[in-house]
Order: sequence, then structure tokens, then C-alpha cells
Amino acid sequence: MPESQLATHTIKSHGAKVAKIHLHDWLILLLLIVIYVILNRIEPFHRFVGEWMLTDLRYPMKDNTVPSWALLIIAILLPLVVILAYYIKQKDIYDFHHAILGLLYSFLITAVITEVIKNGVGRPRPDFFWRCFPNGKGVFDPITSDVMCTGDKSVIKEGYKSFPSGHASGSFAGLTFLAWYLSGKIKVFDRKGHVAKLCIVFLPILMAAMVAVSRVDDYWHHWQDVFAGGLIGTIIASFCYLQFFPPPYDADGWGPYAYFHMLAESQNGAEVPSTTNNDIISPSQPGEMHIVSIPPHHEGNI
Repeated sequence: MPESQLATHTIKSHGAKVAKIHLHDWLILLLLIVIYVILNRIEPFHRFVGEWMLTDLRYPMKDNTVPSWALLIIAILLPLVVILAYYIKQKDIYDFHHAILGLLYSFLITAVITEVIKNGVGRPRPDFFWRCFPNGKGVFDPITSDVMCTGDKSVIKEGYKSFPSGHASGSFAGLTFLAWYLSGKIKVFDRKGHVAKLCIVFLPILMAAMVAVSRVDDYWHHWQDVFAGGLIGTIIASFCYLQFFPPPYDADGWGPYAYFHMLAESQNGAEVPSTTNNDIISPSQPGEMHIVSIPPHHEGNI
């Protein structure tokens, strides 16, 4: 079905109906937020860090080039602006609702998975030495030579959460979803060879990559951390997008599955003919039904 035939379904006319159908999905989103908050409070695994291992963990402590609040703007707010702009143009609540739902699921599932792995792995950050010993004087266990940190507990806690990068996974989760969304809307795979469309799709990916690179530049993560984080975010975003939308190379890749399901149901309801007492449904060929009208009979003869 061409996009030009898209009917108008606004927030006012169909918003409550669509939200009610997916009420359980929104409740699960809230549950994911609660799970993430709990995971963020858990003390991560304190991996053994011997004195000889601190050679690569003495990078200076720096502020974040991309703070957490900026990550939320880049990975969530920016895609939401694009989704809202498309809704204003097409007035399609099905696309609007499912795009927002898919985006939030992509970000929150990625955040939960990332936090679980962080707590389980407990890899020290590149600046771990200065987190552990802010005065620059190392203290070690006399038997195991493991570090005996003297710094602030909250700072030390963050020092054990290097792998994988949350900024990398979060930015790729939101911006990869946006890249998928744009691919469907501008019909990147229409076989007409417009490379400029690919440039538009790659722009969010480039932005996510730069956020990931900044984490290495700030000495908050090793390169393996951001690589793993980007991979996690990309995979989760792809699954979440394809849960709600057809692949961009599909003929109907511009719209959500829910819209086409609604359209098919409404058409099927409109095409069911009414039958009278004189109508008999007669099979013509396998899979086909025809209505045959029998004229009134007289004296019991048909």
C-alpha cells in the first residue's frame, strides 16, 4: 500500500484506543525503570587489582565530555523530535505510538542489560588508580597485594563499572533506532540508488560513534568497553524496531505493523456482504466463497 493512501488517525481520535491496547507494554516500561534504579544501587563486583596491574589504570580523572543529561537528549529527545515531526506531517497515531514505544524499549532494555553486565564484570576504569587513591599514595594488602582504596566510596564504586560503556550502549540504542526509522520513512532501499539517503541514515550512527569515542578520550572507558556497548545498543535497537515495523526494504517499510493490521481488519469488515434467506454461500474453488441467490420457488419445486 502506498504511503500516500495513509488515512488520518490522530491522538484525539485513536490515541486512547491504541494506548489501552498496549497498556501492558507501558507497565513493563515502568518496571524496566524500577529494575534499572535497583541495579544502579547495587555494589558491583570488586575485581582483583594488584599493584602491578595499575600501570594501565593511572590515567587522569576528567569530567564527562557528554554528561548523562546530554546523553538523554541525544539518545531519546532527538529521536522523539523526529518522530513528532513525522506525526505532525502524517497524523498517524499508530506510527507515533509504536515509534515512541520502540524507542523507549530500545533504550531501557539496553540500559538494564548494560547495568547487569557492569555489576557482574567489575572491570576497573582507566582512571581507577586516582579514584582508589586520590592522594596518589597506593595502599595494598600485604598478602594478596590487592588494592585497599582510600578514596570516596561512591567514586570507587563507579571505578569498577567500566565494561561495557553505558554511554556507548545508550547512544547506539537510541540513534540506531532513529537510523532504522529514517530508513523506512525516506525509503532508503527503494532501488533507485540515491546515496544521499544513506548519508542521512548514517548521520545518527556517526553521532553515536562520537559519543562512544568521547568515553575513551575522557579516560572513563577502555576501547573494548565502548565497542561492546555499541554492539549491545545496536542489536537491541534493531530487535525493538523490527518488533513494531517491517524492514525498511519491504514495500510497506514506511509504516508500523499495527497500522496495516488495523487497515486489514477494517477492510474485511466492510467487505462482508449481507445475506438474505434466499442466499446460499456456495464454494466455487478451494479457498473461495461465492454467494448464489436462489429465486423464490413455487409449489415446493426448486
